[in-house]
Amino acid sequence: MGGDTGLVWILGYKVIGQRAEKLGVVDVIVGENSRKLPSYEEPPVTEVVCNVLFKSIEELLSPHIGLLWQRFQPEYPFCNDVAPITPRIEVFNQPEIEPMVELSDIPPLPRVCLFSNDGTKIIQIQRDRFVHNWRKISPESEYPRYKNLIQRFQEYLSTFDDFLVEAQLEPIQPLQYELTYVNQIPQGDTWSTLEDIGNVFPDLTWNANSQRFLSPPQRISWSTVFELPDELGRLHASVKYVVLNNHPTLLLQLTVRGIGSYTSREALQNWFDIGHEWIVRAFADLTEEGIQTNIWKRRE
Repeated sequence: MGGDTGLVWILGYKVIGQRAEKLGVVDVIVGENSRKLPSYEEPPVTEVVCNVLFKSIEELLSPHIGLLWQRFQPEYPFCNDVAPITPRIEVFNQPEIEPMVELSDIPPLPRVCLFSNDGTKIIQIQRDRFVHNWRKISPESEYPRYKNLIQRFQEYLSTFDDFLVEAQLEPIQPLQYELTYVNQIPQGDTWSTLEDIGNVFPDLTWNANSQRFLSPPQRISWSTVFELPDELGRLHASVKYVVLNNHPTLLLQLTVRGIGSYTSREALQNWFDIGHEWIVRAFADLTEEGIQTNIWKRRE
């Protein structure tokens, strides 16, 4: 996590100081006193997912996916079919709308997952979605940092763009972006039992008291939502107790989902940069500062 300039976003502008300069498709106000985002030498992040949802390309067929796979080989030599992801759209100033099942003469296309040689990277493709995952599958799998991940995501998405043009299919029309960071905090140095939850997440505290009727909790599942400014999206934060490889673990997931005014293909990375900043700052806001410094080796 971390590593980029800290910014406040207002109506598509990064507002910090007084001097403006052009960056991509937005005007940027840059200040001399801008602070960098928190960064960690040993972050607990175990998965990062970059995701773009777009208007369904009904003409995209299984033979197209086979040809597209050739463009990602030999880096992604393994393939698997799974069920498509159902859209969840962030809406504002109106009740949340449940996804509707649309009837069509065109048979559904599965979500195709392409795996890298070492299994740490996955490209996922379906008619209305393009996804890239990085995941930590062993202690030796080092988090490659956001700058590298978003660059690869852009490169792979450009390959998809080029393929659609050459196959004479309609280009993607972004409907929503999504960025997710998954963090695993195993039982050990930071916590022993769920009574210690407040040692890791100060906002979640179990008040141990011998006079209490209830015994200490055996499981925990907490979630909340925060809105980004200017209807750019929402930050979804959750903490769960899980058992991974027979080891009790606290799972912290941070997802930013939305699009705001960044509806053009060219503005995609600007939105992801905003989402990344919110996730990094939320992680620092929700977790205990001493653990950040002593366990995850926080640096500014």
